[in-house]
Amino acid sequence: MKAAIIDAAHQMRVAHWTKPKPGRNEVLVSVRAAGICAGDMYIHLGKNPYATYPQVCGHEVCGVVEEAGGDVVAIAPGDPVVVEPFLGCGRCYPCRIGKSNCCALLQIIGVQQPGGYAEYLRASARSIHPAPKGLSWVFASFAEPVAIAVQACRRGEVKAGEIVVILGCGSIGLALIEVAKARGAFPFATDISDTRLAFAEQMGATVLKADETLLANVLAQTNSEGAPVVIEATGSIRAMEQTVDLVAPGGRIVIVGLVKKGLEVRFPGLDFTRKEMTIVGSRASVNCFPEALELLASGKIYYPRVASEFSLWDAPEVFAKLAADPSAVHKGVLVT
Repeated sequence: MKAAIIDAAHQMRVAHWTKPKPGRNEVLVSVRAAGICAGDMYIHLGKNPYATYPQVCGHEVCGVVEEAGGDVVAIAPGDPVVVEPFLGCGRCYPCRIGKSNCCALLQIIGVQQPGGYAEYLRASARSIHPAPKGLSWVFASFAEPVAIAVQACRRGEVKAGEIVVILGCGSIGLALIEVAKARGAFPFATDISDTRLAFAEQMGATVLKADETLLANVLAQTNSEGAPVVIEATGSIRAMEQTVDLVAPGGRIVIVGLVKKGLEVRFPGLDFTRKEMTIVGSRASVNCFPEALELLASGKIYYPRVASEFSLWDAPEVFAKLAADPSAVHKGVLVT
C-alpha cells in the first residue's frame, strides 16, 4: 500500500509500506481523512522523544472498515468509523482505575505504531468508534482533538455560566473554546498571534492579547476576582506559571500543554493555601470520544469548517511548508 513515511527529521516521502493484516480482535480501516497535529509535526521535526523511525504518523483518523478479525463483533466491513489512537495495557495501576490515558506502557497509533497517513490502518476493535450518520470525513477526523478538549473541560469541571480563560488558540485551544461554549461557559481566549485570535473570535470567544496587559484585562472582566477556570494549552512555561495569577481563589487550573522532559514550572508556594486553587493535568482523553462525536454531529462545533484539505499524497510538501512556516495553515487535514 501507499503511505506517507517519515524516515528521519525533515525527511518524508510517499512510498510503499507493507499493508497490515488485522488480528482476531482487530480491524483494518481504509483511511478517508487524517488530521495534521502538532504532535505529527514534532515527529517530522525530530522533537518527539517517543517516536521511532521510519514511521507512518497520523492519529486523528477516520475511514471505512475494510476487514474485521474473527473475534470482532458489532463492527463490520463498510462501517464508517473513527479511530481512538491511545492504547493502554489494561494491567497497570492507571489502567486498573480507569485512567488508561496515563498507562505506564501507553502506545499511540502514529507514534509507536503505524498511523493513518496511509491507505490502510490496523487498530484494536476497542479503539473503534462508529462515526455518526451524515458526518463528513473532515468533521469526523476532528474527534480526537475535540475529545482532548472534552477531557480538559471534565478535569476542570467547567460549568454553565463560568468564565473560562483559555491560554493558547492553536488546534486544541480552539476545540476548548467550543467545548466550553457547549457546556454553557463563557470562553476568554488568549494568544500572542493576532491571526489565531481572529480565529478564536470567530469561534465565539472573547479574545485578549497575551501580553503585559493580560492579567489586568482578566481582572477587569471578572470583577477583580480572576477566572473560575484557567486552561493552559500553549506548552509555554511562562503561560503555565501565569495561570496562578489569572485564576480566582478557589478556582481550577488545567494544564494541557507539554514541556520538554526535565524542565521545571514554578508556582508561588503561598498561593497554594492562600487561593486554595486546584491544579490538575489533562492528558489526551479517556472515554471522551462518544461525547466528542456527539458534539461534532450536533453542529455545535464550528472549528472543522476552517480546516484546509490536502491530498494525503501531497503530505511531504505540506509538512515541509508547515516546518518552514507554522502559521501557513491553521489546521490541515489529509484526505484520500
